[in-house]
Amino acid sequence: MAQINPDYLTHIASELPEHLNMDEFIAACHRPLRKSIRVNTLKITVDDFKQVMNSKEWKFEPIPWCKEGFWITHDDSQQPGNCVEHIQGLFYIQEASSMLPPQALFNELLTDDIGQQAPIVLDVASAPGSKTTQLAALMHNQGLLIANEYSSSRVKILHANIQRMGVNQTALTHFDGNVFGEYLYEKFDAILLDAPCGGEGTVRKDVNALKNWQLDDVTEIAETQKQLIESAFLALKPGGSLVYSTCTLSQIENQHICHYIQQQYPDSVEFIALNHLFENAEKACTSEGFLHVWPQIFDSEGFFVAKIHKKTSVPRLKKCPKQQRNFPFVSANEKQTNAVAEYLLKTFNIIIPEQFNVMIRDEEYWLFPAKFSQFIGLMRFQRIGFKLADVLKKGFKVKHEAIIALSDSIENQDRVIELNRQQAIEFLMGRDIPTNEIIGLDVKPAGEMIVSFHNKPLGVVKHLGHRLKNNLPRELVKDKIETK
Repeated sequence: MAQINPDYLTHIASELPEHLNMDEFIAACHRPLRKSIRVNTLKITVDDFKQVMNSKEWKFEPIPWCKEGFWITHDDSQQPGNCVEHIQGLFYIQEASSMLPPQALFNELLTDDIGQQAPIVLDVASAPGSKTTQLAALMHNQGLLIANEYSSSRVKILHANIQRMGVNQTALTHFDGNVFGEYLYEKFDAILLDAPCGGEGTVRKDVNALKNWQLDDVTEIAETQKQLIESAFLALKPGGSLVYSTCTLSQIENQHICHYIQQQYPDSVEFIALNHLFENAEKACTSEGFLHVWPQIFDSEGFFVAKIHKKTSVPRLKKCPKQQRNFPFVSANEKQTNAVAEYLLKTFNIIIPEQFNVMIRDEEYWLFPAKFSQFIGLMRFQRIGFKLADVLKKGFKVKHEAIIALSDSIENQDRVIELNRQQAIEFLMGRDIPTNEIIGLDVKPAGEMIVSFHNKPLGVVKHLGHRLKNNLPRELVKDKIETK
């Protein structure tokens, strides 16, 4: 059972809206969270995913604010995080309330022609990647998504999730979030600031989240949040939208932060009401139009979401920093681009999409989102786009992440071998696959090929005739996979 500091209960009782009951709030805090997932539409449609999971007898209850999100029920023996479909990125295990901020940011852009708009978006605090990958899906992998994470260890987790989910238009940075207003002043069409916070809303999954709550800690972190929201607002283009969100409940970290930025820039800040974001959203809306989601309202985690429109430009607080030197990549020339494109087409039937630029570093070929070119030299990036191939003495060697990122660019399937579930498990565990176990497969050696499951690529093998040699990167090999 959740352990709640009595001082917290006294504090939050003074902030609970009149139409809500304190006893119901406490009871909700003591209930476990419902399990929820988001279907990754970069790889599969919602209907196809439900059909795929029929064999597991999952039951789906729609999450009102996210058409790709569902509360799920399943056999207690199942572990969704260990199933093949999760490993191959068909879904993300994500708390329902955390799906709100990306939806709020893009609720006016959820159309099929977003590729024509191709926005440039910043996610200020990205790891582990639930909201980043959701943003990428809402953007249909178009435009440019810069994902920042301050913790170096969490950058690795962020990159792993981006790769697994087939996100291909990102650039990763590793900075304190308050640098963006200085380095990337008014560069972004939209910004998500899911700010570090006290985490009061997470008590349903972390019973100790409120055990040692202190008001001084809340006040201290609010000062950091003020710096972050001002930096984000400076990095936003005039006419753009900023979503500020937290997984906490105190107004000090929520409404007060939004009022702070309005006081700093009264002529430029406009709050956008979210009471029509989804059906019954008004139950969680404040007078300003913010979503203050108490756990008992939708039986979810506690959350806060505010949307801010930047009406006019605001003065830059610091001078433009000096350009970054020693950018290690150069643009591939026409001959080099054609050579790697021919290799991909001939070997895998993959066509390089137009929204990428081929770049070279040493003996490596990379694909950068085309819109990234305007950011070269402005700041240091941890990782841009994805590695396409390594140069060999004769030809190229494709990278696993390129196969996953370009899965939608496969022209036809004659270079793809569809595996059954047991074979897919064997592949993900790093094992070779005997060709005599695959019905209809020609045993004549055929070189590099793609293996897939549910017609979604898992990785690359080398067809040696009697077996498919596994080329899955060692760091992606799994020790435990659910067999059902």
